[in-house]
Amino acid sequence: MRNGTAVAGLSHDSLVEKGTDLPRSVKKTIMVAADLIALPVALWVAITLRLGSFDHGQMTAGWLYLALPLVTLPVLSMLGLYRTIVRFISSRDLFAPLLGVTASTLLLILITFAPESGIVPRSSLVIYWALALLWVGGSRLLVRSLLAPRSAQANRVVIYGAGGAGARLASAMEFSAEARPVAFIDDDRSLWGAVINGLRVYKPMDLGRLKDQFGVDKVLLAMPSISRATRRTVLKSVQLPGLRVQTVPDITEILSGGAQLEDVRDVDANDLLGREPVAPIQSLFDACIRGKVVMVTGAGGSIGSELCRQILRHGARRLVLFEMSELALYNIERELRVLVAAENIRTDISPLLGNARNRARLREVIHAFGVNTIYHAAAYKHVPIVECNVIEGIQNNVISTWYTAEAAVECGVETFVLISTDKAVNPTNVMGATKRLAELILQAFSERGGRTKFCMVRFGNVLESSGSVVPLFREQIRRGGPVTVTHPEVIRYFMTITEAAQLVLQAAGMAIGGEVYVLDMGKPVRIADLARRMIALSGLTVRDEENASGDIEIRFTGLRPAEKLYEELLIGTNVTGTMHPMILRAVEHSVPWEELRAILDELKELVGKVDICATRTLLHRAVREYQPAADITDHVWCSVESQRKVQSKVTSFEGRRRAAP
Repeated sequence: MRNGTAVAGLSHDSLVEKGTDLPRSVKKTIMVAADLIALPVALWVAITLRLGSFDHGQMTAGWLYLALPLVTLPVLSMLGLYRTIVRFISSRDLFAPLLGVTASTLLLILITFAPESGIVPRSSLVIYWALALLWVGGSRLLVRSLLAPRSAQANRVVIYGAGGAGARLASAMEFSAEARPVAFIDDDRSLWGAVINGLRVYKPMDLGRLKDQFGVDKVLLAMPSISRATRRTVLKSVQLPGLRVQTVPDITEILSGGAQLEDVRDVDANDLLGREPVAPIQSLFDACIRGKVVMVTGAGGSIGSELCRQILRHGARRLVLFEMSELALYNIERELRVLVAAENIRTDISPLLGNARNRARLREVIHAFGVNTIYHAAAYKHVPIVECNVIEGIQNNVISTWYTAEAAVECGVETFVLISTDKAVNPTNVMGATKRLAELILQAFSERGGRTKFCMVRFGNVLESSGSVVPLFREQIRRGGPVTVTHPEVIRYFMTITEAAQLVLQAAGMAIGGEVYVLDMGKPVRIADLARRMIALSGLTVRDEENASGDIEIRFTGLRPAEKLYEELLIGTNVTGTMHPMILRAVEHSVPWEELRAILDELKELVGKVDICATRTLLHRAVREYQPAADITDHVWCSVESQRKVQSKVTSFEGRRRAAP
């Protein structure tokens, strides 16, 4: 039996290989020759069936059998039938045979009125039309079926969603050697038992039975128009051991041109969270973007690059990309120029290398282009890395914000927006303390008055950003584990990059001066639960005490230096709503500019001396909520201190030798 299967598989593979390797001209000749023979035969069979006899007598002139293909084949050729690649023929391609055969039949009807044509039963022409159409269209479908890729290793797939998207997906998979759809499942009771594209529609509760019956490996979620909350519910219902779940893009991605319906992808964390997007308020976008010169610092980062994409789509006159990484600047400029060409966007793009710690460069750029709005996204954000590189963290997160704000005031910028973080609230680490100090700088600048409006937008983690847990978990699952989580109880707020950037741009449109805007992040997510769901939706199981034979282990590594179990979004409780339901306004304490300026000058001096201990003390003085949760872990400081301790224990004999008589 096994040998028979192998032989059958080999013969099919050989057939496919030989058929597809033939030159295109040979294939076309074969199709034309087959139709040249088959069409007269179809006419003869039609008349035979009509008369009920093989003896046609003098009813049909012989020349009619010769004229028929000479008339029909040019029509089929003009309709493009012989240019079609039969292996990939679709229902749209079958329109050509229908038109061609119909035209052929109409010509036959006209010919039968000629006296020399003989007596042809006109009712037989209807039979001819059906037989010819069956041959011209059906033969090509048969060849397509014979040449369709088949593989014993192909994944058996169940498509969840028997609507238009599911049917289209099933059709697209006909030519796939990697996956073979075996059934549909759908929540719609009226579809249960129906057959679509040759596949039966089952109830969702039948999934377990289908998995066992057909050896299903994968479920494809083909419901792009459903809400995220519904998608999350569906995802929970299809989590079965050994069953991988993938999805087609949602309707917003398809309509924006960012994806095609057939672009099957792994379920992302946004699908797991089930957050519903809120319709944007266009006037808030227009306030700081439309017709203006907009500058984004840190333009190549996760948030910065998404801000740039959306700024382009909202009618900025010029977009200034300010980035200190050459590679990041190259990548984002190339992507944005493709976007501009694809969507016919009329925005000038100016890619500029520069460091926000360079005051002269900032003033030069802002003045040269007449910048109206600045989105300051340049920052170091990875908590453990900043904790181990304190000086650079302060330079990039604090000093650069100070200098950029100063340059904005000097050059008459209208609006300055700081991208902040929930880690700035009651910080326990240097990264959070530096971001809170950056907020205090802008609050102080705003209180000084002037033309420039300053505001801050604070939010939590963004999905799929560089350094976030979702890409890390995905890579760890791909490698076979373990998936590393710092603590079983650690929770975080999450939001998509797209949603966060949209809300940042809209918050800026409401700015009057000095506001701290806080984005509504929804419910916090337990990171360990997120890891378990990502493992399950990959078709794998968690290996733990209850399931020793599982696929992927979740390993708890312990909280990193200065890491918190949970993050907060507000300092105090003084918060009010705004005209946007997802944007809140927080009223928080500030520090007068004179006092803050003295702290910044002293901080700059300590940074120059690389005095980490004194620097952390000063940070605590400036940000009174800052409570360091760990000892100093700065790599350079620790190395120097280690060498100093070693040297202090070494006995020196040099002075004693000189003191000897």
